[in-house]
Amino acid sequence: CFPGVRQAQWLTKTKLVEGLPPAVQGIMDNPDLGLQELEERAKHAVSHARLWDTAEVAPRREQYCPVLFENLIHICRLMSGKYPSLSKRMLARNCRIAATWERESTLLQVRGLSGILMNSKTPIPPVASKEEILATKAHVLETFYPIAPTIDLQEVNVYKELNDTGKSSCFRDGYPYSHPHTLFFLESANVRTDRFRPEQLRAKMLMFAFGNALAKAKALHGNDHKVLEQPVVVQSIGTDGQLFQFMVFQLNTTDLVSNDGVKNLVWIESDQNLYEKAQCVPEVKKGVVLKPAGISGFQPDTFKKFLALYLHGTV
Repeated sequence: CFPGVRQAQWLTKTKLVEGLPPAVQGIMDNPDLGLQELEERAKHAVSHARLWDTAEVAPRREQYCPVLFENLIHICRLMSGKYPSLSKRMLARNCRIAATWERESTLLQVRGLSGILMNSKTPIPPVASKEEILATKAHVLETFYPIAPTIDLQEVNVYKELNDTGKSSCFRDGYPYSHPHTLFFLESANVRTDRFRPEQLRAKMLMFAFGNALAKAKALHGNDHKVLEQPVVVQSIGTDGQLFQFMVFQLNTTDLVSNDGVKNLVWIESDQNLYEKAQCVPEVKKGVVLKPAGISGFQPDTFKKFLALYLHGTV
């Protein structure tokens, strides 16, 4: 159950920062990258997914959401001509993640399908400086007293404390793309009640970004509880095919038992529409077209955020 980011922050000992980190914002604002040149392609990607990819009058979300994702990823890959290291990425689907940690007196585990995982040959560099990391010691985590933060979590018998970044389900030993880069969550269920609400989706994104980072940190450094000399950064993007959630998570410490000391960090950009409306068929009244078919309210900044997270760690 993922009721909200506030609970996920406590479970993962994480401080929230609103908006995207300067490293990502700098990519968006860099005119030399030519991101504006790809805006028209992004508009066509939306039109293709919402209007042209089906013979149906109005495509269902479970169809157009994955198509839009593939279209956007294709546009991102076009940048590999300028930045060859982008070709050292790999998308993995249906990978399972398992990460176990102790929080106060409770043993916790995040486990399950990890969305679509993009791996890289090299890790994303830390986005917060050592000074910023040390400053998190003063941050006070929110408590939910008298309600326990774990009250609605599923209780299970854990016979083995797993910490697995997907090696058992997707990757073999020696897999060259060994660093988790970005998780993609597609909330494509056509029925609204079958989809995570935006707040729930952000909490899910945080838990699985944390889980991937923690499992990777333990694979690199063992099970010692400590502040990491080299923090692990994992990004996450979630969408229902129109509304996007962006997240950058930095694991600074695996010492998660107490509320004291260094905290982890997460930057979240919430509820970003890629476009306002898709008019799949023209609205006609008495032979007059009131609203033509097409996409309205395209938001180029939302596309740039998607692209900037893709480029992060290379540019």
